[in-house]
Amino acid sequence: MTNHLTYLYLLTPLHTGGSSSEGNTMGIAREVHTEFPYLPASSLRGKIRSQLEDKHPEEAKIFFGHKIENGQQPTEGEIWFADATLLFFPIASLSHHLVWITCPLWLERWNRWLPKSPLQPIIKQSRQILSKQESEQKSAVVSFNTEKLYLQTALLNKSDIQKIDVKVLSDMILPITSAGGIVSQLTEKLVILTDEDCIALVETGLQREVRVALEEKSKTVKGGSFRSEEAIPPETLLFFPWGIKAGKETSKTANIRTSTSQILNDKLQFGGLEGLGRGWADLKTIVLKKEDTP
Repeated sequence: MTNHLTYLYLLTPLHTGGSSSEGNTMGIAREVHTEFPYLPASSLRGKIRSQLEDKHPEEAKIFFGHKIENGQQPTEGEIWFADATLLFFPIASLSHHLVWITCPLWLERWNRWLPKSPLQPIIKQSRQILSKQESEQKSAVVSFNTEKLYLQTALLNKSDIQKIDVKVLSDMILPITSAGGIVSQLTEKLVILTDEDCIALVETGLQREVRVALEEKSKTVKGGSFRSEEAIPPETLLFFPWGIKAGKETSKTANIRTSTSQILNDKLQFGGLEGLGRGWADLKTIVLKKEDTP
């Protein structure tokens, strides 16, 4: 089996579609145990399958497995996908315009899939700094020098911050940051927070838009048409692991295997509200050697 890791850098807001809505809020998919937003594997698989079925309809039936149709039972395919989870989340800063936050939980999830777990020293160091007692405890670990740091409107002074070396982490996301643009600043504006603080800032940092429908003649709001839509903001970086099984007759899926790697190193649109341009992402994929995967 060949396993891969794909980085998904959002170019536009991502609305993943929640299983339920609260009041007039059109929510997004969230992990049940952490409340962090995520992109379900089923959404990833469905989108990628639809793209590849257009190019290789017959091979897709073998590669992804037969669907339930015409009385035929479903079959297991040759490819698997895991959920796409948050890795770096953009936050407005009055002192630095924009910074990216992460936490030990996200870094640990990422580290599980990286060859030889290179981030373990950074994760351990960050947890120690953020969990020290009273006067020695820091509120944030950063990758840059600063006298003060605003996270949205919350002010952290120099005594609340500790800088560490994140070169190893920078090397890991070089496929994304080397593309240029604002994402190239990510490791120069990185803030590591506790898992709890990360949850709070992600919740306030989600993009929310209010939508209404108007009466045609009066231009007043139609009854019950008001709603608020949530989305993960652009500049967010997520990742998801996936893999291809050996297969019994790989010659029958040779073309679709090549096309899979190609589309997962290109721009692709995920989630809902596609007509509004939601969900465009730039994808970069690395291959994980068999001996290095969990």
